[in-house]
Amino acid sequence: MAPEEQIKQEIARLNGIFAEIDVRRKDIVEGLIEDAAFMRVTLTNLKNQVNEDGAIDEMCQGEYSILREHPAAKMYNTMIQRYAGVIKQLTDLFPKEVPKELEDDFDKFIGEREG
Repeated sequence: MAPEEQIKQEIARLNGIFAEIDVRRKDIVEGLIEDAAFMRVTLTNLKNQVNEDGAIDEMCQGEYSILREHPAAKMYNTMIQRYAGVIKQLTDLFPKEVPKELEDDFDKFIGEREG
C-alpha cells in the first residue's frame, strides 16, 4: 500500500480515537493528527528498513570504510521522540475526568467491624 493511503488510514483511525475532543480545539487536533499519522507511517517504514539492513551501516571513506549508525536508525530515533510528543499533546486535549473519591481502606475496615 502506498504511504499516502497508509497515512489516510492512520488519520481515520486517529480521528476515531480523538473524536470526543472539544469542537473548539478541532483545528489544533486536525494538524496534530495529520502530523502523527505521517510520523507513524514513516516510523514503520524506517523500522522495516532498519530490520532489513541492520542498525549499523558501512560507509566508504576513500580507501577505507567506517561503521556508523544506519541513517534510517538515526532518523527513527529522532522521529520517535517527536511522535511521542505529538501523541502526548493529543491525549492532553482529552476532557479531564473528575476522579472518584477513593474510599479509604481503613475507614472501610472500621465500618465492617462496627456493622
